[in-house]
Amino acid sequence: MSQISEPVGTESQRKGPPVPMTPLQEFWHYFRRNKGAVVGLAYIVIVVIIAIGANFIAPHAPAEQFRDALLRPPVWQEGGSWQYLLGTDDVGRDVLSRLMYGARLSLLVGCLVVVLSLILGVVFGLLAGYYGGMVDIIIMRVVDIMLALPSLLLALVLVAVFGPSIVNASLALTFVALPHYVRLTRAAVLVEVHRDYVTASRVAGASSTRQMFINILPNCLAPLIVQASLGFSNAILDMAALGFLGMGAQPPTPEWGTMLSDVLQFAQSAWWVVTFPGVAILLTVLAFNLMGDGLRDALDPKLKQ
Repeated sequence: MSQISEPVGTESQRKGPPVPMTPLQEFWHYFRRNKGAVVGLAYIVIVVIIAIGANFIAPHAPAEQFRDALLRPPVWQEGGSWQYLLGTDDVGRDVLSRLMYGARLSLLVGCLVVVLSLILGVVFGLLAGYYGGMVDIIIMRVVDIMLALPSLLLALVLVAVFGPSIVNASLALTFVALPHYVRLTRAAVLVEVHRDYVTASRVAGASSTRQMFINILPNCLAPLIVQASLGFSNAILDMAALGFLGMGAQPPTPEWGTMLSDVLQFAQSAWWVVTFPGVAILLTVLAFNLMGDGLRDALDPKLKQ
């Protein structure tokens, strides 16, 4: 009796060649390897949802005062109330509601600072790296002078000159964050400017503007994206520091740094009014740093090997 034998071959041969991943699938494949980055991304998504829907999620208005509930402790502590889950501050405002509205302001400031500093840094970095010569010398010497000064001190001086407000603080943080993007862009441009595709495009008659923004810039975006994610956390932290020093958002604006500054004298008698804004700043900055590490792992070709 003859036996029917199965065709010889491995499982992979029977299934055929693997289907190549799209760029987005490849990015997610390497990004999700970093579990901390995934956790950071999930936390950021939650904070963004809370910030956008604060008008509907927050139990109270951020400036609403309950005079019969001054310094009310959190709900799990003796004397707490379910009406104020995280307690109230020294004038009877709900801490949880102010944290939710403060997330909106902190994320908005971080986004504004990163976008403005990134755009200006890319422009100056492209000019310095592409043209070189005197243009490079002038731009980089100004950048070196800015880097020689402590960033927070420089921001404090600028806000003191133009007046304390959330807008002036954002512009000051944009100015002090600018040198990092300029140097990073310039370094990436110096690597790309002598490659064959740039030379071929120049021979074909491409203008300098097209060379910088169409040909070179897309190949320099990976390190800039990583720096932007890390700069987001720095912007939130610096804005909280300016608010704590009274140079950022002014009371009664719900901003995490200002919330800490307003109730610092109650740190020992009412721990919750200081702890919860500090924890919000800590977790948000940590989440952006973790996500930045994941972006670096996913976008750096050397780390994919």
